[in-house]
Amino acid sequence: MAETKAWRVVLEHVERSLRDGSLGPGARLPGERDLATQLGVGRSSVREALRVLEVMGVLHTATGSGPRAGAVITTSAGSGVAQVLGLQAAAQAFDFDDVVETRLVIEAAVVSSLAAVRPDLDEAAILLDAMDDVSLASDEFLALDARFHGILAEATGNAVFGTIMTGLRAAIEAYVRHGAHEIDDWPATRDRLQSEHRAVLDAIDAGDADGARSRIHDHISGYYAQTRARS
Repeated sequence: MAETKAWRVVLEHVERSLRDGSLGPGARLPGERDLATQLGVGRSSVREALRVLEVMGVLHTATGSGPRAGAVITTSAGSGVAQVLGLQAAAQAFDFDDVVETRLVIEAAVVSSLAAVRPDLDEAAILLDAMDDVSLASDEFLALDARFHGILAEATGNAVFGTIMTGLRAAIEAYVRHGAHEIDDWPATRDRLQSEHRAVLDAIDAGDADGARSRIHDHISGYYAQTRARS
């Protein structure tokens, strides 16, 4: 099972458990190793899923040992964030046009918000440096690409932006990966995407909200136009 898909197995398990009542506020998830064995995924997938769930406010994790350590559920089945988990299971059924349109609206708002406050985006810059590695396969690059966009959403401090982007992640992965496999000159496309990523960060750092919105729009719509024409 691909690691980029396996982490969703953990999210879907938590979502089902919230809905059937076997998990609720205060419940503790099994340890990382036990959960990986139970669900048949790698420990790295469990760690990624727990990080996403914590960002979404579904659980809280504490390191160390003892009764306070581990991952503890902090939300109920009826909460908004728990409902978004169900989106993970259905996301790949969404029409790609709808996903792209939604991304354009949300991510324009994200970069505009960031440009207004110009926060520390060192994590995003470090990630882009890692993405410069030409030995990365297209799927590996695009997994980091998804993380880059997630970092921007999280950096706004707006939990709704982060939650929606997390909920859409499966659908976004589906169309960007499908498109990448249809591209004849992937290295050139990778270089262009990296240049566009850095241009978005530069506009945010300069406090240029209009420029950031324009660049993120062209980045998202340009890739989709390129890959859609070949599908």
